Amino acid sequence: MNAHVLDEGCYRLLEAMPDATVIVDAAGRIFHMNGLAAELFGYAHDELRGQPIECLLPQRFRQGHVERRQKYSDQPQRRPMGSGFSLYGQRKDGSEIVVDIALSPVETAAGAMTMAIIRDMALRNNAIEDLRSREAHLEQVISALNDVVWSISPSGDRVLFVNPAWERIFGHSHSEAQNNPGLWLQSIHPEDRALAQNSLAILLAEGQLDLEYRIVRPDGAIRWISDHAILVRDAEGNPLRIDGIGRDITRRKQAEERQAVLLQELKTVNEELKNFAYVVSHDLKAPLRAIGSLAEWISTDNADKFDDEGREHLRLLIGRARRMDALIDGILQYSRIGRLHEGRVDVDLDMLVHETIDSLAPPLHIRIEIETPLPRVHAERTRIQQVFQNLISNAVKYIDKPQGEVRIGCIDEGKHWKFYVRDNGPGIEQRHFERIFQLFQTLAPRDRVESTGVGLTVVKKIVEMHGGKIWLESTVDAGSTFFFTLPKPGNNDGCEKTI
Repeated sequence: MNAHVLDEGCYRLLEAMPDATVIVDAAGRIFHMNGLAAELFGYAHDELRGQPIECLLPQRFRQGHVERRQKYSDQPQRRPMGSGFSLYGQRKDGSEIVVDIALSPVETAAGAMTMAIIRDMALRNNAIEDLRSREAHLEQVISALNDVVWSISPSGDRVLFVNPAWERIFGHSHSEAQNNPGLWLQSIHPEDRALAQNSLAILLAEGQLDLEYRIVRPDGAIRWISDHAILVRDAEGNPLRIDGIGRDITRRKQAEERQAVLLQELKTVNEELKNFAYVVSHDLKAPLRAIGSLAEWISTDNADKFDDEGREHLRLLIGRARRMDALIDGILQYSRIGRLHEGRVDVDLDMLVHETIDSLAPPLHIRIEIETPLPRVHAERTRIQQVFQNLISNAVKYIDKPQGEVRIGCIDEGKHWKFYVRDNGPGIEQRHFERIFQLFQTLAPRDRVESTGVGLTVVKKIVEMHGGKIWLESTVDAGSTFFFTLPKPGNNDGCEKTI
C-alpha cells in the first residue's frame, strides 16, 4: 500500500486532532492511525498499518463487525458521536474499553476510505460522574446556607428557585414560593414594595443591585433583608432571570436603632453636662469665693479676738474653701476634655517640657533633668502640656527627700513613643496603682499635701484620647515612674479617640 497517498499537510492535521483517529481503506485495513489512537490502544505508531480494523475489537464482535463494515462501504455516510449503544474496543494487552465512534467517508488518491474518530467513554463517564458529584456538593452547600439563595423572573412576579433558608426567613414553604406567582413581591412590606419594584427597573438597566428592604412573614413578624442580585441574560442578551442571595439583617437593624437611641441619649447627657458645668462655674463658685473672702477678712481684721483654737479653725475654713474651689476647677477641667477640642498640630516636646518646668518653678532642693531628646508629636498642644504639667508637679509635690530628683525621658518603640517621668519620692504601694487614676483619689492626707485627686484622672483621659495608655511602676521608699505612650503620626492603628 502506498503510504504517501495523503500529503504531509493531511498527516499533520491528523496528528493535531484532539481525538484518537484511524483511517481505514475500502478493504477494512488500517491505513493510518494518529498518535492518540496508537496510545489509546497500546500499540506503536505504525504497528497496525495494513491490519484489519477488527483487530481493535474484542474477538466476540469481530465477525459481526465485518458484515456491518461491508454494508457501510456499500452506502458510506457520516455518522456522528452518540449512537446510543455501547461500543467496545480491545487494547493490545487484551483489556477492553468502552468507546464512542464517529465515522466519515473520505476520498483519497487511493480511493474511498473511512475516517473513524474514537473517544474513550471512561474519560467522559468520569467527567460526568465528577460533574454530578460537584453538583451534589454545591446543592448541599446551598441547602446548608443561612442566607436565602433565590432566582426570580425578570419581572419579579415568579419565584423560580429558593433554598431551604427561604422558609425559615420568609415563613413560606418551598412549594408556596414556586406555585404562587408574585409571592416575593407580596411578602415585601407595603412601605418598601414601591422601592423593590423601582429597584427591578434599575437592575434590568445596570445588571446588578444591592437592596435593603423589609418583609412581613405570615405570622406578622417584620424582618429586614439585604439582597445582592444580578441579572442573567440568554445567548441573545435577553433577560432570562434574576439570581440573588439574601441575608436576614434584622438584628443589625435593631442594633442600629438602639445605637441611634443611645446616641440621642448621649447627646442629651452631654448637653446636660454642659449646662451643669455652666451652673458649677457660675452659681457655685461665686458664693464659695464670697465665703473664702469673708473668712480671710475675719482672720485678718479680727485675729486678736480669737484664741489659738479659733485661729486654727479659721485657717482650716480658708484652706477647705480654697480646696473646694480647686475641686470645682478640676471637675470643670475634666469635663472639658474630649468635649472641647483644639486642633491637633505638630508639637515640639523639647520646647514644651522646658516651658512647663519653668512655669512650675520647682524648689531649689529638687533637680529636674530631661535625660533624652524629646520628639515632635501630633497632638492637642494644651492637652499634652497638661499631661507633663500634672506628672511633673505631682513628682515635685510628693518628694520627701532632702535632695529631690525628677527625670524625664522618651524611648522609641517603633509605632509609638514611650515617655516616662521618674522621681525619688516616697513611692506607692502596688495595691494603689489603679486607684490613683480614679477621680478624687489621693494617698496623702489632704491637710498635709494640698491635692484635689483630679490631676492623674485628667492625664489618663488625655493620653487615652490621643490613642495611648498610661501606667505606673513604683517601689516604696525608692520612688515612682509614670509611663505613657503616644502613637507616631500614621500609626494610630485606629485607636485615636474622640471622647
